[in-house]
Amino acid sequence: MQSQTRKRTGSSEQRASTGTSRKAAASGWVGSALEYYDWFIYAQAAALVFPGVFFPEGNPAVALIASLGTYAVGYVARPIGAFVLGQWGDRHGRKNVLVLAMLLMGVSTFAVALLPTYGQVGILAPALLVALRLVQGFAVAGELSGASAMIVEHAPFGRRGFYASFALQGTQAGQIIAAAVFLPLSAVLSDEAFKSWGWRIPFLLSALVVFAGYMIRRRVEETPVFEKEKAHQEIPKAPIVQVMRESGLNVLRAVCMTLVNVVGVTVAVFGAAYATQPGYGVGMSTSVYLWIPVLANVVALALIPWFGDLSDRFGRRPLMIIGSLGSGALAYSYLHAVSQNNVVLTVVLAILMWGTLYQVWNATFASFFQELFPSRTRVTGFAVSQNIGLVLTAFLPTLFATVAPPGSANVPFVIGSICFGITIIGALAAWSAPETHRIPLNELGTPGAAPMPREEYHRLRMEAGNR
Repeated sequence: MQSQTRKRTGSSEQRASTGTSRKAAASGWVGSALEYYDWFIYAQAAALVFPGVFFPEGNPAVALIASLGTYAVGYVARPIGAFVLGQWGDRHGRKNVLVLAMLLMGVSTFAVALLPTYGQVGILAPALLVALRLVQGFAVAGELSGASAMIVEHAPFGRRGFYASFALQGTQAGQIIAAAVFLPLSAVLSDEAFKSWGWRIPFLLSALVVFAGYMIRRRVEETPVFEKEKAHQEIPKAPIVQVMRESGLNVLRAVCMTLVNVVGVTVAVFGAAYATQPGYGVGMSTSVYLWIPVLANVVALALIPWFGDLSDRFGRRPLMIIGSLGSGALAYSYLHAVSQNNVVLTVVLAILMWGTLYQVWNATFASFFQELFPSRTRVTGFAVSQNIGLVLTAFLPTLFATVAPPGSANVPFVIGSICFGITIIGALAAWSAPETHRIPLNELGTPGAAPMPREEYHRLRMEAGNR
């Protein structure tokens, strides 16, 4: 009887969501791309421009550390945003939190373009920069947790990993767009013009992000899971208390798995500073280095849905472990290639490390994290655990610049060891977590929930793929 009930549950989950799953995935893709465009143009500017614009001249190492510190400050606000916006998403709906997050992110990013420089107003300039970065961090904390919850709860059974991967594909697209906006500006403008006013253009374009994002998000349908809980008055009054009481160990696991984001930090943030800042003596051109995340992420765009599909076929845990260890191990080689100013090898290794192996992990974690928590606390559990992990990760560029400052030796070995060690922690956390890909939606996050029989699962999955 229980087996028949579970089969009917999986079938009804598939029928109820097949018609809207593509729409939810497309909305998640576009919204994530727009919001993470805002997030990553700040990351690019913090490494390439802000040290000489918002901080006093004279000591390039101090200016670089301070600038990367403002990048990290955005992550300090993310746990606060996760507590507020995560609970908002669980109490008021996935759609509401997505619209709110988009508006906050777009407005704060646009305001960065209007800031005065240190030479104009002194210490007020970095103070205002930090304040806006805090708003950015608060806003982005609700983006991926809400978008991936929306997708997972609309996805057909057996296809949750594939559809949820599109939200992550959107974040990679946001990085491509961010770098692609900087590329022509840095190539066409002189270095003086770019650092004087050219860097402001990508931030001004956030006005378009606000409008486009609002129009997209306001038309997204709320998920049937949330509507059912609302109708039955099952919405928790304090989701954060409930998630810590019921799923505290999974929160800890997800925090540790989130640390694997050190791979992207090593390539896109510290790697940019190491390659281009004069103090390190590498001398790689800014415009050349900006192509590296573009090329790596173009490869990632093609691979992410395939890896998401593999996680539906073989499970979440194997991909999380392989992606973590494989990408972390390549940090040594990647940073060595940068140190030699070997552009071709740097690009090849960036594609392998960040564009391929890291994406094995990246394509999988959104569905995996969502599946670790029950629907009543799903957005909160995802948002809080992910953003606590990201806070720890965010200060790594500053740590890297502190333990291996401009002029120091053995930078590839020192930073590579830290990066690989952290990815080992993430892999161990994934290994300790329960496998979730064959558990029906209404049983996710339930202790002891048994997976659907493999044969029935693959039959439902094939039916979903043929629709």
